[in-house]
Amino acid sequence: MTRKWSPRLLIKQPGRLIVQYVSFVLLFYPTAYQPGEACATVAEEGGTSAATLILCRACGHELAHGTDIHFVPSRLALSSRNDTLVEGRRVNIQLFENPHGHQFEVITFRKADVTQHWPADKHFSWFPGFSWTVATCPRCKTHLGWAFQPSDWPDTITKTNFDESEHTFLALITHRLLREDFASSLLMTPKSFMS
Repeated sequence: MTRKWSPRLLIKQPGRLIVQYVSFVLLFYPTAYQPGEACATVAEEGGTSAATLILCRACGHELAHGTDIHFVPSRLALSSRNDTLVEGRRVNIQLFENPHGHQFEVITFRKADVTQHWPADKHFSWFPGFSWTVATCPRCKTHLGWAFQPSDWPDTITKTNFDESEHTFLALITHRLLREDFASSLLMTPKSFMS
């Protein structure tokens, strides 16, 4: 049995159309979903500049700019790799493992619009001399990574103190981030909206 397509059918079943579109994109553009790749590396057809916005992959909230990326090395990283972005900008991605055996690739940022959940914990820190606290998206509450502050600071500080200090940073999980220019390349504008 074949079904005729009509505008009325598309209006009644928008969810089905969206699922078909996403399936099409993932089938014919397998690089559309590769954890870490969408945020950290350059797609062969384009690239990113240092001013590119970094978004929450779950909800699209604007978290940071490319200029906020700041490499903080750790001797506890299982591995470290560089990805080169357009204009020679390099991003260092480090791989860490928590005590439960879960591994995370992270990019360190000087600042980002995230919610920190104090008090900070001094145990099992991936960056010696720093305490950590969980960092989540302020919009959808997705766990994005961790915020780090010097261990000799009080366990609970204000967001203002954290943001204004040069001694604090964030380690955000690469596959939970998305570059704005990459996200824009996935969107399709109907011909009727183009002038």
